Amino acid sequence: MKAQTIIILALAILVIALAAKILFFGKGACNDSKREAINNIMTRTSIRAYTDEALTKEQIDTLLRAGMAAPSALNKQPWEFVVIDDKETLKALKGIYKGARMADQAAVGIAVCGNMQNTIEGEGQGYWVDDASAATENILLAAHAMGLGAVWTGVHVSEDRVTGVRELLSLPEYVTPLCVIMVGHPAESPEPKDKYNAEKIHYNKW
Repeated sequence: MKAQTIIILALAILVIALAAKILFFGKGACNDSKREAINNIMTRTSIRAYTDEALTKEQIDTLLRAGMAAPSALNKQPWEFVVIDDKETLKALKGIYKGARMADQAAVGIAVCGNMQNTIEGEGQGYWVDDASAATENILLAAHAMGLGAVWTGVHVSEDRVTGVRELLSLPEYVTPLCVIMVGHPAESPEPKDKYNAEKIHYNKW
């Protein structure tokens, strides 16, 4: 009887120890994951210089999946993505707008566009810009997390840029380019900027 009691106590202690391990180590892992996510946001910078190393199909696919994981108004997901890996096409972007001056150095460009046939009807159509912007930010953060460098180069709302990019990429009239994200392996490492400004914060009213 005494031996049986000792065994039961030993098993009880073992169960408690395992539960504590799961609780504390699991919680720690969760906290580490949260810190990692926040750190990725805080340390992301715009990279405009790249090495000659190419991106793999898997890396490009991960970036696109990240973009499509973004929220969108009424879940319309009006985004379209054009992956540009042809060097001549990337070089041609430089002639359309100055913001794309690094285009021919990038491994790929990802044109993030809005499909006007998939937007909310009426006044809500303009939300495609918000949706495509959210997708763009997801791609930028994913690139940083993967050790890649990326920069957002704006196309919309300049009519000349929109027309030039639409013609270069043979986009139909109902597809509007928001931006082109240049992506590659970074050849520079600028310090992240601390953009926090308490004066920009308001509670309840201005």
